[in-house]
Amino acid sequence: MKQTLIHNIWKLVFKTFRKKRFAQFVDRIQPQPHERILDIGGYPATWEGHQQIAAEICIVNVHEITPPTDQGRFRFQIADGCSLPFADQSFDIVFSNSVIEHVGDLERQKAFAKEVIRTGGRLWVQTPAQEFWIEPHFMTPFIHWLPKAWQHRLTRNFSIWGWLTRPDAQQVAAFISDIRLLTHAEMVSLFPGCEILREKVCLGLFTKSYIAVKTS
Repeated sequence: MKQTLIHNIWKLVFKTFRKKRFAQFVDRIQPQPHERILDIGGYPATWEGHQQIAAEICIVNVHEITPPTDQGRFRFQIADGCSLPFADQSFDIVFSNSVIEHVGDLERQKAFAKEVIRTGGRLWVQTPAQEFWIEPHFMTPFIHWLPKAWQHRLTRNFSIWGWLTRPDAQQVAAFISDIRLLTHAEMVSLFPGCEILREKVCLGLFTKSYIAVKTS
């Protein structure tokens, strides 16, 4: 129940950003009705209302997800985004939204980025910016800039996530270890030859997230 509440709050707060970002994806990547899209870590809801955007959308997750009643152009596969079971350039487009920060340490993030580049022609990979002052998973400002030891001490009682879930020490440790936000320099290094877009907020003063884009 509490996790559902968190997800609902998150969706409400960031709904406008996601809608604008998806429109930008369509404008920059120009998906065609005959093309195949690989969505790493996504869900069918991302593509609702965009029936003509691709001939096939393959959604990969590390766990099973509930498919829509009418699967249509969707197909689903359980796999690790850092070691995908697809041949080189299997997809016209690889799409990933807020996933690379959850795959593990920097070495696994490097592996994830290599798999994205290897399996697709064009790509769109979004991730929250480490430099942004609000940490979107904790839904709390500044806490992600503190040393890990401080985060472990403060998360339960000084983050919105902690107030809502009341996690024990083990859950806090697991949650913190699951997140590694990326800097702009790291995104440039992970996605060579790609344009790194900055998603701006607050009158363009702050970068909320980065998006690695390859259009050809």
